[in-house]
Amino acid sequence: MTSARRAPTRGARAFAATWWGQAWVTALEDSTLDSGRLARGRTYARKGMVGAVVVAPGQIKAPVQGSRPRPYRSSVHVPVLRDGQWETLLAAIAARAGHVAALLDGEMPAELVEDTRAAGVPLLPGPAELDPECSCPDWGYPCKHAAALCYAIAARIDDDPFVLFALRGRDREQVFAALRERRTSERPAAQEAPIGVPAAAAYARWAEQQPSLPEPRLPELRSAARPAETRLPVDPPAALGLTRADLERLAADTAARARTLLAGDRSWLALAQRQDAVRLTASQRDPGWLHALQAGTGLRPMELARLTRAWRHGGAVGMTVAEEPGPADPAVMASARTVVAEALADMAPETGATPLRAWRNRLTLGDTGLQLRLGPDGRWYPYRNENGDWWPCAPAETDPVAALTTAWER
Repeated sequence: MTSARRAPTRGARAFAATWWGQAWVTALEDSTLDSGRLARGRTYARKGMVGAVVVAPGQIKAPVQGSRPRPYRSSVHVPVLRDGQWETLLAAIAARAGHVAALLDGEMPAELVEDTRAAGVPLLPGPAELDPECSCPDWGYPCKHAAALCYAIAARIDDDPFVLFALRGRDREQVFAALRERRTSERPAAQEAPIGVPAAAAYARWAEQQPSLPEPRLPELRSAARPAETRLPVDPPAALGLTRADLERLAADTAARARTLLAGDRSWLALAQRQDAVRLTASQRDPGWLHALQAGTGLRPMELARLTRAWRHGGAVGMTVAEEPGPADPAVMASARTVVAEALADMAPETGATPLRAWRNRLTLGDTGLQLRLGPDGRWYPYRNENGDWWPCAPAETDPVAALTTAWER
């Protein structure tokens, strides 16, 4: 079955970031023409309806919550490699040192997959190899529960390509044990041990013999629990318009900032006065302080409240995103527009296509009252229309669909 005949690979982009994770999702979507069940499977996966996933030789399985109170038992079977195929695969890994290094670093070398596929060893499963099974009464192949399981496992395959090895019959430890055994057996019997010790081993041996140094201790943050250390001895001059409690609160905040600076966080040093005022507003509950900070910034109360919420969701970057529209890469915005439109179709199929409007770094989602803004940090900040104005409504996400999902559920 060719990719031209299948449903669009919206899941590959939304659920997997690596090429091998996307290949897994593509194999699922190539295995069926039933785009409706795939769409419902994506929705189930996004809503967290897939329980704990178990990976075993030849299968993945998990409980998937459906319309009934008791979850269904869903699984997807994959053929296990034969011993001869494993020998071919191990030989291909051992042939290049870069393959081993890449696998240790959590990467799947494309050359390894291509070489082994040419030798008849399919490490990445094809559409015909995925065999779904579920206890639900749905006759679909796969049903929406098994499809949800496949989508949910994609992120785990992203993080650890050895999930694919485990599905084919051997886990990480077994693979590397076999590689060590192969390396030992291929060494000539008469070869003498090299003279000397490798530098890395010598340094490791020396480091083990050194006494461990204590962890550096940061000064303890003073608090109101020790009044003798935090209270000012005299009241400030009345002309300043500050009370002793105000100065003590500022002193405690300064101590907290100094502590984070000692810990290596230098972000506090880059705050402008207005940003710092919003930061203080976000951490205060005293009405008197809030009024004074609002007067000092010159902002209207509603605008200060909006920026305060933006700070709580995204710090200084979140405040920047709230105040002004920024530039954005048109290609990034176009890609986000595509995946968000597909996600909206999955979340509310009964409403039909939702018109999306893109302007600079902002993506407005039709009449849903939602908007996504791309920040200079590459994260997506969700907004909701409240009484005709856009307000931050959730923390930022690196994935626009994840930001949409969070905002949709609030």
